[in-house]
Amino acid sequence: MIFETHAHYDDEQFDQDRDEILRSMAAGGIGTIVNVSASYDSCRRVVDMVQAYPFMYAAVGVHPDEVGALNEERLEEMRKLCEDPKVVAIGEIGLDYYWDKEAREEQRRWFVRQLELARKLGLPVLIHSREAAADTMEVMKEYGKGLKGVIHCYSYSAEMAKEYVKMGYYIGVGGVVTFKNARKLKETVREIPLTSIVLETDCPYLAPVPYRGKRNSSLYLPYVAEEIAALKQVSFEEVVSQTERNAQDLYGWCDVGREEDGYNTCPSASQTITVYSI
Repeated sequence: MIFETHAHYDDEQFDQDRDEILRSMAAGGIGTIVNVSASYDSCRRVVDMVQAYPFMYAAVGVHPDEVGALNEERLEEMRKLCEDPKVVAIGEIGLDYYWDKEAREEQRRWFVRQLELARKLGLPVLIHSREAAADTMEVMKEYGKGLKGVIHCYSYSAEMAKEYVKMGYYIGVGGVVTFKNARKLKETVREIPLTSIVLETDCPYLAPVPYRGKRNSSLYLPYVAEEIAALKQVSFEEVVSQTERNAQDLYGWCDVGREEDGYNTCPSASQTITVYSI
């Protein structure tokens, strides 16, 4: 089944029909979802929300646009939230030079502090990087050494993607790959191995064609898998199967039969990073 590595189901756009959508995932071929926080306030929400769904897991972290809300006391509260067994990652964190809502020095400070928290806890990390390619790579080389990871919603060059792959990171591919003008991402998908790709939505944002501009959901990931299959000249089934294995490897999950609820419940054992670059 499809493994969704990055979603935001706590977003208000899902307030009217969240439960209905989430309970339709298995029928839609979606097996696992990692739901990601972006602000300090959303950290508790995502942890609470995933308790009701056995196929969902949470990531706790603060987006670079929101780091003004952080201090060491709140970072400690985030650490305590990570004691919940359904928290499998720190994220999303990183650098955003497009909006520049927070001073770049502060973005970098809290990027590094959250990386340090993840390393201490042995948890994966989801990293947002927008128009900050060089600085993100610099931080990753200095503070991400020895970690596994994924470049979330990748939008940089194929050459940089190959560099990340050599460092052991996965490349996250979502709805943008279906856009006609996504030349760089299509080139990247062609040039890197399928064993280095994971599927994601960033929903409710970045819906694929034919739903571009509308609310996204994990149920649209088959369109992403179909486009990747066409670009790689492989079957849809191979894309789904391989990217699920990649995501399981990313989180260090056991490759064993799933429990009675039908989902993989092996805990994360690896230190992993996901980088957001849209």
